[in-house]
Amino acid sequence: MRNLFLVLGGLAVAVAVVVVAALVVGGGGGGEEGPSSQGTPAAQVTGTPSAATGGELRLLSSDPLTLDPACASDVDSANYIVEIFGGLVTIDRDLKIVPDIAESWDMSADGTVYTFHLRRGVLFHKGDRQVVASDVKYSMERALDPDTQSTVAEVYLGDIVGVKEFVAGDADEVTGIEAMDNYTLRITIDAPKPYFLAKLTYPTAFVVDRNQVDGSTCLSGTNWQRHPNATGPFKLKEWDLGQRIVLEPNSGYHLGSPSLGRVEYILGGGSAVTMYENDEVDVTGVGLNDIERVRDPAEPLNKEFQEAPRMDIWYIGFNVNEPPFDDPKVRQAFAHAINKDKLIEVVLLDAVAKADGILPPGIPGFNESLQGLEFDLERARQLLAESKYGGPGGLPDIEIASSGRGASVGPVSEAVLAMWEENLGVKISVRQTEFATFLRDLRDGKFQMYELGWVADYPDPENFLKVNFYSGSRNNYTGYASPELDRLLEQADTETDEATRLSLYQQAEQLIVNEAIWIPLFHDKFSVLIKPYVKDYTLPPFVIPRLRYVHIED
Repeated sequence: MRNLFLVLGGLAVAVAVVVVAALVVGGGGGGEEGPSSQGTPAAQVTGTPSAATGGELRLLSSDPLTLDPACASDVDSANYIVEIFGGLVTIDRDLKIVPDIAESWDMSADGTVYTFHLRRGVLFHKGDRQVVASDVKYSMERALDPDTQSTVAEVYLGDIVGVKEFVAGDADEVTGIEAMDNYTLRITIDAPKPYFLAKLTYPTAFVVDRNQVDGSTCLSGTNWQRHPNATGPFKLKEWDLGQRIVLEPNSGYHLGSPSLGRVEYILGGGSAVTMYENDEVDVTGVGLNDIERVRDPAEPLNKEFQEAPRMDIWYIGFNVNEPPFDDPKVRQAFAHAINKDKLIEVVLLDAVAKADGILPPGIPGFNESLQGLEFDLERARQLLAESKYGGPGGLPDIEIASSGRGASVGPVSEAVLAMWEENLGVKISVRQTEFATFLRDLRDGKFQMYELGWVADYPDPENFLKVNFYSGSRNNYTGYASPELDRLLEQADTETDEATRLSLYQQAEQLIVNEAIWIPLFHDKFSVLIKPYVKDYTLPPFVIPRLRYVHIED
């Protein structure tokens, strides 16, 4: 989410709203540039809302899977968590990494030791005590503790010295996280990595109240999430499952009290645009049924319509250890058999951008010269015939997994399945499960192939390529392992020359595309209606805390 590790739902969900993220308060941001080694005071870079406090913002959303920062792996959860919780650093509206609980930090000359100087007077929401360095250490170690059962903590905190030993049960603490005193925290990583600071903006590094969460896991003891005692700009006032979530401002927030007096998320309802037209919500995403109408300059709603790109990728993934996708020629055939241009023009009404590779436009390392596996019917059939399965008749039964419910799939899924049947002679069945079950089965390797999306946690190619394709990553759901790909990703990890580093990532991306580990389909964008009286509601390309800047104009 933020990855968040931001995993989204299936493609059917995407089409329902172009896209679902536009319905939630999510947006996003990130940045790979942090303060210099001399440290940067928060006052120089964060700013505070200027409007008077008051006003209610009404949004459409859905129930989060979790509000535990240690456990978050989806966008919906991350959108709430970043508003309620906080960590050492955060991402601002300019997509820069800036101080949060830490007031400043220093980095050692070799780039492996970060010393964070905590801000004094940062209070938990209850106002009963200050955050100190040992709270930060506790929160990170709790996330990493195998008993917590987080599926993402090691992905984002695994660069810290001592994590592997702690996770394996060979150490009682993470030695690379040291509370030097109440307001000084030292973190040592295993090698200089340009993206490390950005990883600390992910929820697994957020501070929780040990007195409240101790003994809880991602799967049990979760009642505390109904009234979390956190440090973020908003407090959770109410969570009526399936009905609404209400946030109220944290008047003592250390970066400045939010301008809004109340945020209400409506967790159900009818047509999103109809609710908007009836003044039941102040912001909403625009689905395919309404997109052409609101795009029309003659339509009154057009004046309130905004579009913005997202740093994401929607794709079809293969389990490369399961027949028939253990043969790269079968994967490549399936990729060449999809007419993405037709899919985007006819089904998605040009509301998204075609994806040839993994990295979205706008992220460092985006490669305009990347060679994608284009629609090529002759090549697709040839590859399938050349595979060890000898053609469509030799393939086993194939099932694609999707997050969703109901008897029918969404229009994107339907169109892709029809293309495979028409172009390759392969009929594929669909398994739909609710999102939490889908993610669990995905991590357990139970699918032959699946449809999913990934949203950036921070704007660095490592967040897409290393996190999802490195053989040792817990987020590598495909099972793909290649010494050549691992070598490229490992080299890029620690390369200090930016041009060389990005070149290594581009080589890795081309290899991933050639092997057809994923079939990239499209990059999404926000299509949103915003009431004129809602001010400073921005649409960043990924999840960041940004509601404290929003205000309602009388």
